[in-house]
Amino acid sequence: MTKPFVRPDVQGVLGMLTAQEGPPMHETPPEVARQMLLAMTTLAEMPRGELARCEDFTISSGHGHDIPARIYQAKAGGEAGPVMTFYHGGGWVIGDLDTHDSFCAEVARLLDMTVVSVDYRLAPEHPFPAAGEDCIAATKWAASGPAEIGHPVTGIVPCGDSAGGNMAAVVCQELHGQLPVPIIAQWLIYPAVDMAAATGSMVDFAEGYLLTKDGVDYFMRHYLGGQDAAQAKASPLNADLTGQPPALVFTCGLDPLRDQGRAYAGKLIASGVRTIFREAEGQIHSCITLRMAIPSAQADIEACVRDLKFLLSEAQ
Repeated sequence: MTKPFVRPDVQGVLGMLTAQEGPPMHETPPEVARQMLLAMTTLAEMPRGELARCEDFTISSGHGHDIPARIYQAKAGGEAGPVMTFYHGGGWVIGDLDTHDSFCAEVARLLDMTVVSVDYRLAPEHPFPAAGEDCIAATKWAASGPAEIGHPVTGIVPCGDSAGGNMAAVVCQELHGQLPVPIIAQWLIYPAVDMAAATGSMVDFAEGYLLTKDGVDYFMRHYLGGQDAAQAKASPLNADLTGQPPALVFTCGLDPLRDQGRAYAGKLIASGVRTIFREAEGQIHSCITLRMAIPSAQADIEACVRDLKFLLSEAQ
């Protein structure tokens, strides 16, 4: 493979990562890896910024446990509108409400849409399919128009990055047409949709670009624990995508997960689903939560939001 283009701000981050001492995340226990991600995000991400409302609460799973969640609203008022349900990335092992706090706040402002961030259960304490069960339960809750939202809910927009992109795809496959309000669009951000991927970008960017092949294996080992990786609830790429809601799929050019995101967008299009595909050349995995260190990621987010607004305008 010829040497790929790397954005200057991305190159700076990669250089810092190379110089960093200590074991890589995939060689640490999950509880240590979680603290490592939170520390990196705290240093490299933008502050949350101003909002009219940002509150934590819990959602009943219906199965004896509560699901932590956080709501973001840019403006006060109770006008009817859609809700974005956001599922954070982190390989189903790391990540939480705080690691993706600033991104959710920014999307709430840019879209002027209520965002509900879902803190689903993590592996290995709660392996597959626990995360998906929580995301489905939380999405059903949001679609029911609960008082905590503060306004009538007219539609749902599932969204997530990486493992959260997997969750958004699973939620759409499971719930499209089954909710009291429609799923009007889905936004998949460098999604993990093929647990068997082992060629192409998974090889080309196996190391040296933040997310590594060893890291992917670490996450899948904890999440799947030997369960069938090919089943659609683990690998959404293997599902029949006919009739799915309109989709925005965003990938990064230097990401081991790039090719499976491309494949998912292609399969959506081949299945007749209205789809916008956007790829950020020279960009790395996790960029949406590293905007202080990678300023160009802000423009990537804004471009995606313009695309999503266009999809939403077509749904009206």
